[in-house]
Amino acid sequence: MDGYHSAMKTRHAPPAAVAPYHRVKLHLKAELQHGRWKPGELMPSEAELVAQFGISRMTVNRALRELQSEGLVDRVQGVGTFAAQLGRVSSTLTIRDIHEEIEARGHRHHAEVRLCCEERATSGLALQLGLPEGSPVFHSLLVHFDNGVALQCEDRYVNPRHAPDYLRVNFALTTPTQHLLAVAPTWEAQFTIQSGLPTAQEAVLLGIAPAEPCLVIVRRTVSRGEPVTLVRLVHPGSRYQVQGQFTP
Repeated sequence: MDGYHSAMKTRHAPPAAVAPYHRVKLHLKAELQHGRWKPGELMPSEAELVAQFGISRMTVNRALRELQSEGLVDRVQGVGTFAAQLGRVSSTLTIRDIHEEIEARGHRHHAEVRLCCEERATSGLALQLGLPEGSPVFHSLLVHFDNGVALQCEDRYVNPRHAPDYLRVNFALTTPTQHLLAVAPTWEAQFTIQSGLPTAQEAVLLGIAPAEPCLVIVRRTVSRGEPVTLVRLVHPGSRYQVQGQFTP
């Protein structure tokens, strides 16, 4: 996935505390900038970072994934993490979980589940998810809130092969992104980002006027060469923005 070294953020005050994964990421990034590891040199293992920071392996893995997506490290399965070659420029739009994004700012996240069911794949959806037409697919519709204000409408279809327990997950307690990253962690993604108007249903769910411009992200994710999920994320333009930073 290409793009600039960016992160999706809402228009709110800076976070009150640094999330654990971000603390690891900032530490490693600072050490890389100071030349602690030369390009191509092996960096600390996930187990070493878990012991050093006293956090979970999943948290360390997220920090390393984001550094890899920004072109700062190379990861070789079964071997380790290496400082990236400095002659290469890499830039990425980082996929962030909305729950972690909101809580990293010190705000309160909650989600309302409006739909979570099994449906039959239409021809277009079947093509996107690599399934035969008419196959079962899982469909969820959630609204995510930041301090009680609707921030994102998430309309998602999921390939049951990769997340067979999807419909049994309580998405008021964990997000679909968190669950899918746990069951299908090796992701590639194709996405489009554009301004657009909400559907009538989305406008009602977000509590906005039908004519209010929105930021609309459509993302298809792939694990080990097989499609996992297709999701449409709609954010009111007055409440959300994409910000970026580039570091050579």
